[in-house]
Amino acid sequence: MTGRGPTAGWPARRHVERHRSGRANWLRAAVLGANDGIVSTASLLLGVAGSGAGRSAVLTAGLAGMAAGAFSMAAGEYVSVSSQRDTEAADIALEARELADDPAGELDELTALQRERGLPPELARRVAEALTERDALAAHVRDELGLADARRARPLQAAGSSAVAFAAGAALPLAAALTAHVLAIVAVACVALAVLGALGARLGGAPAGVAALRVAAWGVAAMAATYGIGALVGGV
Repeated sequence: MTGRGPTAGWPARRHVERHRSGRANWLRAAVLGANDGIVSTASLLLGVAGSGAGRSAVLTAGLAGMAAGAFSMAAGEYVSVSSQRDTEAADIALEARELADDPAGELDELTALQRERGLPPELARRVAEALTERDALAAHVRDELGLADARRARPLQAAGSSAVAFAAGAALPLAAALTAHVLAIVAVACVALAVLGALGARLGGAPAGVAALRVAAWGVAAMAATYGIGALVGGV
């Protein structure tokens, strides 16, 4: 007997875990963009329809709102995420200067970080030295600054996903507006918001039902308010 188990010699199976945190940047921008596209466009359509305007005016307002909203979302996301990216770059540059000016002190700092994670002193030192030899800056960026590559700010990705998602969301109430019926716009918007809320929750690992109700409720409130404003202004 050699003592070899039944799986000896077999290729090792790699355990793969699919975490959701890497989706944070694009998922946040996409969900926010689609939600805004549905709520803003449906509310705009209902506001114009509430004033007594005809279908042509309602559709024109909706198309203009979709275009303006998509560009606005893209610009806002790009500026916001660019600011975050600039802050990250400044922190990385500062860390690089500190490594150049005081490598011994930075090694001690990295060792302390490993000890905070529960490693014994000698092992923590060896791990810190190994990480420093491989890529000192990357080790400090990850362990000290907490900037994992999957979570880094990506302005163009955020801007693009927001614009596309806004336009896709806006297209739903616009399509319903072709029927020239207010209830069709409300129904389509509510269903789309509920589905979007549930989908975003599922992708993020949160309960879907609560998210769906929350998103749909805010949408209904916005549509009711704008329809009331349109009816009030249209009656003047």
